[in-house]
Amino acid sequence: MKEYQWKEKLVERGVTYTIEMEGQLIVVENVPARVNVETGEQLFAPDTVERLQKMVWKRKQPARVMQVPVYEYA
Repeated sequence: MKEYQWKEKLVERGVTYTIEMEGQLIVVENVPARVNVETGEQLFAPDTVERLQKMVWKRKQPARVMQVPVYEYA
């Protein structure tokens, strides 16, 4: 019963995926994910993860480039 209730809290959404690689922040927008509406936890399908890895490793030409401010928590 608990497992069924947990699944009810998931919704399909396009999310922004970020990763830092070799000192560079990489952002991938509109990634399909199942998101827990209570916790915000994002769950990705295995094929989505594979596609993300290929995109990041190949370093293809991005759709656009953003400037990102960086703060240090001190």
